[in-house]
Amino acid sequence: MDTAARRRELRQRLAERRRALTPPQRMIAAQGLRRSLEHLPEYHTDKRVAGYWACDGELPLNLVIPPLANRGQQFLLPLIGKDNLLRFAPWAAGDEVQPNRFGIPEPVTPHEWFAPFQLDLVLVPLLGFDRQGNRIGYGGGYYDRSFAFLKDQLRPTEPLLVGIAYDFQELPEIAPESWDVTLDFIATDRELVDCRANATGDAS
Repeated sequence: MDTAARRRELRQRLAERRRALTPPQRMIAAQGLRRSLEHLPEYHTDKRVAGYWACDGELPLNLVIPPLANRGQQFLLPLIGKDNLLRFAPWAAGDEVQPNRFGIPEPVTPHEWFAPFQLDLVLVPLLGFDRQGNRIGYGGGYYDRSFAFLKDQLRPTEPLLVGIAYDFQELPEIAPESWDVTLDFIATDRELVDCRANATGDAS
């Protein structure tokens, strides 16, 4: 099986397992995710924190977002531009959203938006990850294209990329493609993984 076919198979298997979770299981996972992110200093201090609107079984951020507003931090959601690159618009509870062409809710007529390089911390959705920061996404390449500029920079830098996943989405190893942008951390419902430490052979 070639790499592309293997990735398709992994995407399908991991997505099906994620969809099979019950609402109570998702809520427990959301509580665990919040505890994991609380170990990340940037989660407490960074001004602009981008995330996602959980769809199709993704680990929900509903317990992660409220503390940001309480601390005066800004939460943003992605918008898909006509150039197939992501922009990020501020969003707060109660703000109106509408589905994009993939059915993912986006802020309606945002009064401002920010380019990827203007963000401080990005909570990145994914289907699979390994401890070196390699990620299997959804196949559209939006995050890799939008954050490709990080490949030419000494990491970590801003924005910090933190993959968000259920613990069972971990894979032993993912062979990266040339266009893949690695993650700095992975926050799961069980732990915070420092991918840079693992890349140098240290324990997380």
